[in-house]
Amino acid sequence: MAEAQNTPAGSTTAGSIAVAAESTVATRMSAPPSFDVADFPVPHGREEEWRFTPLERLRGLHNGTAVATGSGVKVAIEAPEGVTVETVGRDDSRLGKAGIPVDRVAAQAYSSFEQASVVTVAKEAVLTEPIRIAVHGEGGVAYGHQLIQLGAFAEAVVVIDHTGDAVLAANVDYVLGDGAKLTVVSVQDWDDTAVHVGQHNALVGRDASFKSIVVTFGGDVVRLHPRVAYAATGGEAELFGLYFTDKGQHQEHRLLVDHNTPHCKSNAVYKGALQGDGAHAVWIGDVLIQAAAEGTDTYEMNRNLVLTDGARVDSVPNLEIETGEIVGAGHASATGRFDDEQLFYLQSRGIPAEEARRLVVRGFFAELVQQIGLPDVEARLIEKIEAELKASV
Repeated sequence: MAEAQNTPAGSTTAGSIAVAAESTVATRMSAPPSFDVADFPVPHGREEEWRFTPLERLRGLHNGTAVATGSGVKVAIEAPEGVTVETVGRDDSRLGKAGIPVDRVAAQAYSSFEQASVVTVAKEAVLTEPIRIAVHGEGGVAYGHQLIQLGAFAEAVVVIDHTGDAVLAANVDYVLGDGAKLTVVSVQDWDDTAVHVGQHNALVGRDASFKSIVVTFGGDVVRLHPRVAYAATGGEAELFGLYFTDKGQHQEHRLLVDHNTPHCKSNAVYKGALQGDGAHAVWIGDVLIQAAAEGTDTYEMNRNLVLTDGARVDSVPNLEIETGEIVGAGHASATGRFDDEQLFYLQSRGIPAEEARRLVVRGFFAELVQQIGLPDVEARLIEKIEAELKASV
């Protein structure tokens, strides 16, 4: 029996549940997915998928005027034994298999990159150390493409770290073989002037498990589009996200889980904190359960904590169901101000106001930070959260 959970009372968000007889993945897009830039009109901000995005701050990524420069980004990859790292050209047949660009920027990125990084984990290899990918901006414009692929029953953790200053449009593909397990931690810790627009495509094999943790702190504009589809039955996907949006920043996360195969699972949990005048966070969570996807079990949730006046959140969970033969499907979204009662409780026990505030926010993010499973990365993120809080005092 299908279960549908709507947005809680008092939330400042919008949500919808639709039951349709016929639908395609393109129902939530102005144009069908395509590798060809010409198939997407130049957005003007009135389109549904662009209405929250400050196009004037994308530095030309959306209209084709951003020309790649030699000082765009540098990519460095550290991989343990059992991993093959390659730099390939555009004609490599492995590229583009996980997903097709769904908007003009993603199509521009796919048509403009010159070389791609391909990271391959061999069949049945179980890595004891993470693969670390450092993407460092050097002040220019860049288009990129990365492919991480796991053979059958392989297990790996990948950390993708974005730092520096750049105007970057990039696609990242994850391809999981049968029974494979992949955890990806994507950290956006850009300088304040950076612009980053990216599409993440995951193709999950039979009985495979995919976990994504997206962490966004820096950048002037960051707009990410994680997507999941299933290649066979039994696949599981977990999508976690943590974002801290500061004064003047625009951070946008647009998820789509396409349940196109029977008996698969998905769970999405994103949490954000906002502070400062003009801070703007956008979360769009789309889950599509196609008619063939009987036995689906899915849930999505977004929580936002507004720390100061002048910050804005747009949170839109959407659930589209084409079959009633599912295990469960639901969504929830809530946005609220800092809880003065929690602060009062802590202060009444002798904890200073600043320390109490830090503890409340740290507790808000704790469940997501713990999903990472890498002590050095977790410690770094906690330090970053606390640094953000100190900056607002």
